[in-house]
Amino acid sequence: MTGTRRAAPAAPGTPATPTRLTNATTTTGRTQSGGHNPKKFMSELHNGHMPSWAIAALCIVSLCLALSCAVCVWKKCLKRKDKDKEKDKKKGKEKSKGDFDTEMDGGCSEPPKVEGNKETKLSDKEPKEEEKLGRLNFTLDYNFTDNTLVVGILQAAELPAMDVGGSSDPYVKLYLLPDKKKKFETKIHRKTLEPNFNETFTFKVLYTELGGKTLVMTVYDFDRFSKHDAIGDVKIPMSSVDFSQSLQEWRDLQKAEKEESERLGDICLSLRFVPTAGKLTMVILEAKNLKKMDVGGLSDPYVKIHLMQNGKRLKKKKTTIKKNTLNPYYNESFSFEVTCEQIET
Repeated sequence: MTGTRRAAPAAPGTPATPTRLTNATTTTGRTQSGGHNPKKFMSELHNGHMPSWAIAALCIVSLCLALSCAVCVWKKCLKRKDKDKEKDKKKGKEKSKGDFDTEMDGGCSEPPKVEGNKETKLSDKEPKEEEKLGRLNFTLDYNFTDNTLVVGILQAAELPAMDVGGSSDPYVKLYLLPDKKKKFETKIHRKTLEPNFNETFTFKVLYTELGGKTLVMTVYDFDRFSKHDAIGDVKIPMSSVDFSQSLQEWRDLQKAEKEESERLGDICLSLRFVPTAGKLTMVILEAKNLKKMDVGGLSDPYVKIHLMQNGKRLKKKKTTIKKNTLNPYYNESFSFEVTCEQIET
């Protein structure tokens, strides 16, 4: 009872050896499935009826995938190394700059931007230099017996050059604000920046009305063929002047304001001078958009011509009168005998 069990007797007609083989094969299969055997893998591939070229293709694809993964990892490592090197270089430059600035500034670690801002602030606080336009010397006096304001224009100094040649042709225009009823002008002084005028002008004004007026003296540069340029002016409120005694003073010229001129119309004319014959010819052609002077809204215009030299009237002529029109047409010619010296002066 304690011994080993005997095998059951085999049935008649069945051999005993096959049973042993099957048992052996099963046991060997179990032992091989428990481990990773490459021979088994290759045998299974052969048993699966796969061609050899397919197996080679699978091996090549797997190798390519492995190589691509390795290349990607290698590139990423290189990029990280390059970035780290650049960061180290930048940090080294910033440190060197900071050390150099601290050495130059004596240990001051303020960035240069702050210094730039300080410089701009200082430059903004600096006063701007005003343009110098020159000075004017004049006198003021009031004649209580005649109720007249006497203005003397003596001289001007340090005027700016308005012409191409580095000089000017100055003269002074003066009037009283706010009415501007009467205007005076000095003589024109050619090619000088230090003119001596020495001229006197008289305004008829009551003393009771004088306090609300302002004297304006404007220095102009004469231009023969274009509009005269205003160099500068001096404005004096009459309420600020003590007329118990005469006043003589130098004043700096200020930038002159543009005068709003009243629209009076346009005139078309022509000038011709023949030096060999000493003849100046003027043709008055027409006028347009003249100011209405009559009650009916029209005018009777004519043109008066004066030939003047240094403020003196040499000759005068006039056109015919055109009745009831604001756009007269003349086409009249006038001739004057003038020498070259008179034209130049």
